[in-house]
Amino acid sequence: MNASTLPDVEQARFNMVEQQIRPWDVLDANVLQALFDVRREQFVPPALRALAFSDLELPLEINAVNTRQNMLAPKVEARLAQELLLTKSDCVLEIGTGSGYQAALLGYLAQQVTSVEIDSRLVTFAQQNLQINNVTNVKVETGDARNGWGSTEYDAILVTGSVPVVPDALKYQLRVGGRLVVIVGQAPVMTACRITRTTAASFETVNLFETVIKPLRGVTVSQFKF
Repeated sequence: MNASTLPDVEQARFNMVEQQIRPWDVLDANVLQALFDVRREQFVPPALRALAFSDLELPLEINAVNTRQNMLAPKVEARLAQELLLTKSDCVLEIGTGSGYQAALLGYLAQQVTSVEIDSRLVTFAQQNLQINNVTNVKVETGDARNGWGSTEYDAILVTGSVPVVPDALKYQLRVGGRLVVIVGQAPVMTACRITRTTAASFETVNLFETVIKPLRGVTVSQFKF
């Protein structure tokens, strides 16, 4: 790809991938292709589209109303998608839909995504974004999925807000061989982890990287300070 001949928006997308995301150890070819094909700028609130490819979290303001939620930085979204180790036959649960962009990335990489969002304003925003972008294998539902969602077992689960501890219910909603990627801890110390269900009753945890993101909506954060 010759970056010097790209139109402005594609140049910005190219720079996002090459300057922010690859250096963050996102090297999976399918994930990189998803970043080029899923149009991030169309999932950003219109007033912030000029910042769609910036290395920033972006506030999700819907019709001038601050939802107090953010889009994660692009490199974090990409790394989370990569760490799920998705295949085209996987069924995925996402907890915390936000703008729908992360769900669209997952939908590009997997067979089916169920994304659950607690804020009905964001449900509507995400559904509109997914429809505009012809993403047909992502279903957005309204609710609180902190402790799981329904009775289906999933090949992969992604939690897009941090949690102080991992709920057991989420681990047991994985199929054997399934992966849960979640950011665990409280500011200023949080670690992204991948938990794999290895047998019906056992799990293996790998620490992936450190970052800090907002708590999952509805999660109680301890105010205790040392």
